[in-house]
Amino acid sequence: MNSPAHRIPSVRRQLGSSLFARVAGPSGPENRTRIHDTPGPRWFGPDRPIRTVHGDASMFIGGLSALLLQSLHPLAMAAVAAHSGYRGDPWGRLQRTSTFLAVTTYGTADDARDAVQSVRAVHARVAGLTGSGEPYHASDPHLLGWVHVAEVHTFLSAHQRYGKHPLDAAGCDGYVADTARVAEALGVIDPPRDRAGLSERLAAYRPELRATREAREAARFMLLHPPLPWVARAPYAVLAANAVALLPPWARKPLGLPYAPAVERRCVHPTGTVLTGTIRWAMAPPPPPSGQV
Repeated sequence: MNSPAHRIPSVRRQLGSSLFARVAGPSGPENRTRIHDTPGPRWFGPDRPIRTVHGDASMFIGGLSALLLQSLHPLAMAAVAAHSGYRGDPWGRLQRTSTFLAVTTYGTADDARDAVQSVRAVHARVAGLTGSGEPYHASDPHLLGWVHVAEVHTFLSAHQRYGKHPLDAAGCDGYVADTARVAEALGVIDPPRDRAGLSERLAAYRPELRATREAREAARFMLLHPPLPWVARAPYAVLAANAVALLPPWARKPLGLPYAPAVERRCVHPTGTVLTGTIRWAMAPPPPPSGQV
């Protein structure tokens, strides 16, 4: 018998495997086993908020939103445009970032330190000039601080809007504090440790932000021309719309992105809830066979 109900587990496995392969890459299964099964102390225990946020499907929306927000710093965007290969290898960049987040969030302390040192070594080699002649260096603590606060702000905002279990006030502050540990290891000086500090730091960077030509081109590429098969374009459009809706209004205008709060509340946000729910369903571990717990 091949009823729709009998086909659901197969569809779920195929969708979950496809999403995992896209995000984690060909080494994903091997990395997952190493990250989660290697014995040893971790930077973060199982009850820490960073594990709740980074393990939720809302990260799909938060990740894209973070890239859009980060692009508004001209020095950060110049480094990305010249050195990241986001156009030629966007999925490779995503897979490297997701692996780093997984290792530092869930992996052993030794593996987390190794991952941080690898990133710092890459940053040490990334330097140059913007189109207007401003020097940048990826290991600059101030520039690293911008990348960090933009990422933490959007990840937490996405989780609070689309996460399965939004955090309470103490949990939100705990998440910011958890991420500060990783940021300091990467070279950020005095990263914020609660939501109030995060908001203050984000506001402090605003005078430095503007949309360069590279930033607008990156936004068009990520939102309108992703390297995806046609069958994936519709769900990606939902993801992109919700990533834009997550941005503060002041971040949208420079990138030429719309701001329609009423439409977002009624039409966009519900689609984001459905999308993250579907991703969560597809990527959740299968239930144990009957009779097992």
